[in-house]
Amino acid sequence: MQSLEAELERATALDVADLADAIETIGFECTRCGACCTAEDDDPHTATVFPDEVRDLQEATGEEWRDVARPMPYGLEDGDDGSPTGETFEWALQTDGCGDCRFYAEDDDGVGACTVHEDRPLICRTYPFSVALGGTSQPMGEAVDEAGVVRAHECEGLGRDISREDAEELAAALKERAVREIEEAIAVRDNYEPVDPGDGVVVHDSEGAKRPDGSRHEG
Repeated sequence: MQSLEAELERATALDVADLADAIETIGFECTRCGACCTAEDDDPHTATVFPDEVRDLQEATGEEWRDVARPMPYGLEDGDDGSPTGETFEWALQTDGCGDCRFYAEDDDGVGACTVHEDRPLICRTYPFSVALGGTSQPMGEAVDEAGVVRAHECEGLGRDISREDAEELAAALKERAVREIEEAIAVRDNYEPVDPGDGVVVHDSEGAKRPDGSRHEG
């Protein structure tokens, strides 16, 4: 596996026009079905969000950190009281009692909508696409279609016509996300210091160790 630094070089060198070509080849139009925003098979919706994106959503909504994001559940265990405990390395968008993204809503006709659409994170802006660089930047599971380094993941909107303007906008966001993911991984690696989470949870992100409410973990 190549180093994160080598992968970052590849991500930085991605050509937006080439990515747009690939997106046009695959085709996509959002049908607002809500599948990418809701729980699946009783598994809560999980979408990675960067620390600065959490703050952007806080500013847009006026809500607390906990209302916007939650510790990524991977790597956590249930404590004696049933509450999660341990260390994790990412934030996920917060979910509601049904496991759906807490920013997802449906109108009276059942058509889905994002209530923070203009401020949605990069992973939401680029779904159902990701970029495969031969290293760690493939966070969304198996692909159902591909063109060049662009991978498409399960979505009923795939295969539909997309305008060049929309393809280029999506491609630019896809490159930005690819770069940001690797930069985040490098910063997490460089800033990581083991801590004792006790009976709680510690999230290690690019800014250091944090508690679930986004405050610094002081050890």
